[in-house]
Amino acid sequence: MPVKRILAIDVGGTGLKAAIVAPDGRFLVDRVRIKTPANCPPARLVALLAKLVAPLGVYDHVTIGFPGVVKRGKVITAPHLGTKQWHGFALESAMQRRLKKPVVLLNDADVQGLAAIRGEGLELVCTLGTGFGTAWFRDGELLPHMDLAHLTVRKKDDFDVYIGDHTRRKIGKARWNKRVKKLIGILETVFNYDHLYLGGGNSSRIEFALPRNVTIVDNNAGMSGGAFAWKGVRKGAKTRAK
Repeated sequence: MPVKRILAIDVGGTGLKAAIVAPDGRFLVDRVRIKTPANCPPARLVALLAKLVAPLGVYDHVTIGFPGVVKRGKVITAPHLGTKQWHGFALESAMQRRLKKPVVLLNDADVQGLAAIRGEGLELVCTLGTGFGTAWFRDGELLPHMDLAHLTVRKKDDFDVYIGDHTRRKIGKARWNKRVKKLIGILETVFNYDHLYLGGGNSSRIEFALPRNVTIVDNNAGMSGGAFAWKGVRKGAKTRAK
């Protein structure tokens, strides 16, 4: 049976969002959103997500974007939810039992990237939100996830801290923008990407001129990308993202 209506869930450090999207990523209903509770344990998150999506209507598949490292349907890290209580939790199967639909669990930057990329060459997608997320693509194919957020960049600060939302509020927009500009230079040197996409809620706070091969993407890509996790082919991708 073809996939027609995908429930896309975006788990964020500050907000839980959901919408129904078409196979091409178009929103079929308005998104819903609630705040993410602090130090939210797995059982509570599952219950909150089930309640959140209940009013959205019918769907046949589910994509969940999660802010941390995930492997084979299980959470490995959850830096903004409390890694210790989340490590090893099988969120994919828990939501599948709860919603009674096929579910795929991906890193949230990976999901956003599926909506943003053109499918040509080496493309890097970075999210600037509560923390820092990355996704890496080659000719439209989602490559194994690299948790660049936790590379040390300054003293003991990793990228997650260096340009995260808490730091932005602390140092102000001018200094934060200087850090983001420096980050882009580092990423270009390390990855030699053909194109860089910047998403997440704080990408709209960038105030300097971006290079021609750097694009800011709509924050809703974190949900519209959920469609392409099931489509199987994303402008050149040869396998379903997993």
